[in-house]
Amino acid sequence: MDRLYRVRHGQDARYIVERDERWHDVELTGDSIFDGYRAGKEAPGGLSGLEVLAPVRPSKFVCVGLNYRDHAAEMRKALPAEPMLFLKPSTAVLDPGATILLPPGVGRVDHEAELAIVIGQRAHRVPRARAWDYILGITCVNDVTARDIQNKEVQYTRAKGFDTFAPIGPCVAVGAGAGARAVEGWVNGERRQSSSTEQLIFPVDHLVEYITFVMTLEPGDVISTGTPSGVGALRHGDTVSVKVEGIGELTNPVRDEQ
Repeated sequence: MDRLYRVRHGQDARYIVERDERWHDVELTGDSIFDGYRAGKEAPGGLSGLEVLAPVRPSKFVCVGLNYRDHAAEMRKALPAEPMLFLKPSTAVLDPGATILLPPGVGRVDHEAELAIVIGQRAHRVPRARAWDYILGITCVNDVTARDIQNKEVQYTRAKGFDTFAPIGPCVAVGAGAGARAVEGWVNGERRQSSSTEQLIFPVDHLVEYITFVMTLEPGDVISTGTPSGVGALRHGDTVSVKVEGIGELTNPVRDEQ
């Protein structure tokens, strides 16, 4: 399994890869990371001295609401008959380590730890049996949510769409496979969310089929698969982390927007 990191040193953004506990520069075999790559010369310093960026800049950030059985029970809602979809704008995407800003006057803002998939090739009407052929890899997402707004509105766009409300990373795990994975959410060193993708109501392959029937997904687009139970409020000064087994840890500080 490869872990692809998008990094910056100075003005240049590029990818490096962690493979078998060794670090390598990435050599593209096409126009982009989605057209193929290979591990180039060793980079023994790893991430040292590099700024880790969001691993992709999606044209579409598709999220799935109420997709864990334990979260549905927590919210006292019936299991949905079909996936509940909403979109986050690309302007909500946030780098690992960058600051989540709590907008003034919106009330409670919650963390939501999630496993997400990154699309690797153009995907239109993909059958479920071929879903993983279209996936580059998996990553961590924090689906930050203005809960008071969500609770009073039918649509989720405003509650989910503020700038900085879509931290993603720190890497894309390529070749991770479709097995069950632990998903955790931590705030200030305290574990608040702890579940497994075994709790998903609609698994990844189902979501790819369902979503690509509606819209064509492009390379780099993201599907965030939903959050387990234990969501909770974020406050100024907090540090929030999402941990997904086999991927790593996505950590962001939190502060009030001035």
